[in-house]
Amino acid sequence: MPNKTLLLLALCALAPAALAQQDNTPARKLYCWNEGGQRVCSDALPPEAVNRARDEISARSGMRTSSVGAAMTEEERARATSEEFQRQVDQAAVDTRRRTDQAMLLSYPSQDELSRVFTERTGIVDNSIRMSVYNVTSLREGLVTLLQTAGDRELSGAAVGPDMSNSIRRRHAELLRQRKLQASFERQRRELDVEIADIMQRWRKMKGLDEPQATSDSEAAGAMASTN
Repeated sequence: MPNKTLLLLALCALAPAALAQQDNTPARKLYCWNEGGQRVCSDALPPEAVNRARDEISARSGMRTSSVGAAMTEEERARATSEEFQRQVDQAAVDTRRRTDQAMLLSYPSQDELSRVFTERTGIVDNSIRMSVYNVTSLREGLVTLLQTAGDRELSGAAVGPDMSNSIRRRHAELLRQRKLQASFERQRRELDVEIADIMQRWRKMKGLDEPQATSDSEAAGAMASTN
């Protein structure tokens, strides 16, 4: 009897260790992924499926334990990097605007003082527009004169010399360039009007001032520009 008791005690002592050893064995998993439009599952992941999106399922419970996304291609990694960079740039712009708003609130106690900040910028753009308009008009008139002279020569039977032909081509190319410059300056002026109106609106909002009733933001920007 004592021997049986000792045997039972020994078995009881060994049971927890055996169970612990059994629990330490790696749990079997099933891997499931799509291949050729079909759902494929296996207890071993073949090399060709390593980079594919898959679900990992416990063989014991049949429950999904995790999901692994597909490995990104070079293009996808480059796109992800670009998107992250753009996100950082956008966040930096938000932070900069917040600091600018705080500085603007402290630096310009009145709207008139804030308006003076844009006087030089609007003046430069307006002068550029006036100069480009003058250049376009002058070049067009000169080109018309050259074309008329060349036409008169052809009608009279005289040849149009290479010097005049080259002059016509050069003046025409310069006219096209000046037109592009004029369009660019005019676009900058419109964008500046929008920027001024936006800053004015934000300044008034920070100051807790009511929106003006008689004059809109765009009209105020235009009125300021007309004084230059």
